Amino acid sequence: MTQTAPLILVDGSSYLYRAYHAMPPLTNSDGESTGTIYGVINMLRKLIRDYQPEHMAVVFDAKGKTFRNDLYAEYKATRPPMPDDLREQIAPIHEIVKAMGLPLLCIDNVEADDVIGTLAKQATAAGIETVISTGDKDMAQLVSEHVTLVNTMNNTKTDIAAVQEKFGLTPQQIVDYLALMGDKVDNIPGVDSVGPKTATKLLQQYGSLQGVIEHADEVKGKLGEKLRAAIDDLPLSYQLATIKMDVELDFTPETLDMQAADNQKLAELYRRYEFKSWLQELDSAPAAAASTKTDEPATSNETHYETILTQQQLDSWMDKLKKAELFAFDTETTSLNYLQARIVGMSFAIKAGEAAYLP
Repeated sequence: MTQTAPLILVDGSSYLYRAYHAMPPLTNSDGESTGTIYGVINMLRKLIRDYQPEHMAVVFDAKGKTFRNDLYAEYKATRPPMPDDLREQIAPIHEIVKAMGLPLLCIDNVEADDVIGTLAKQATAAGIETVISTGDKDMAQLVSEHVTLVNTMNNTKTDIAAVQEKFGLTPQQIVDYLALMGDKVDNIPGVDSVGPKTATKLLQQYGSLQGVIEHADEVKGKLGEKLRAAIDDLPLSYQLATIKMDVELDFTPETLDMQAADNQKLAELYRRYEFKSWLQELDSAPAAAASTKTDEPATSNETHYETILTQQQLDSWMDKLKKAELFAFDTETTSLNYLQARIVGMSFAIKAGEAAYLP
């Protein structure tokens, strides 16, 4: 089958950490942390606006160990525990994602990457284009003619040409690249002192990890010594860095339908975590719908909301605001208590259905 709208697969676990480190430590009036919740949901909302998908899933790592721990007991053993203020925001994020009508996936014994890789492979076989939203460099191994990566933080897209430009390698060489470098965060061994430039140089010269291993005796100096010392561990590093694409799943890309949002539940959650602008959108939706039920000719209900992330976008909006006779302005703050609040963002609207948010 062929479908026009792409399948959108969101690396929820990547979103968590990116939002946690990008957002200020926001809290609601009860002192509950909300910055990561806001960051993750804001990125999801942008994806939906940009792609208008019919099929989409948000994938998170499940709790507990995975098959990689069976391969290597020390896998991720050196990773520090998740910060408490991040952990407490996971359940609310899951609740909001479900209330938005988005399929949420957590599969035992594998990581989010493996579920995404499996679904992307299935989608390609079914003639469905796939967009993976992530900030994880490891995902570059999944890029193909039918699979593209998108980073919602900086609005960049990664296709085959972009992988080659960024890494100097093809997507097929990314696992070799990761295996040579290893990963201190995930505790993947790799070759001591080999970084991106050296890994790329070795692969450009010998083609693949197997080629590097076969020609290890030709590599001179300290690098050659370290490479030969690590040879026995390189096949394991390759296994650990490889995204699994044959996970047994009870669903397929075609069954990941977006459902109607539960606005009542969303309103409850937005109210609790004090996301005022999103709550206002929900409150205005019934009024907007009612206004179309008249004898007057129907008018366009097209909307355009954007997050200002570049100087060019900001300049454009400043021009619009200067020319506007009247516009709306609102702030997002860290607290409802004006003596403690810090501004973390501003929003502008010139007319109904057209607005922008400036973090």
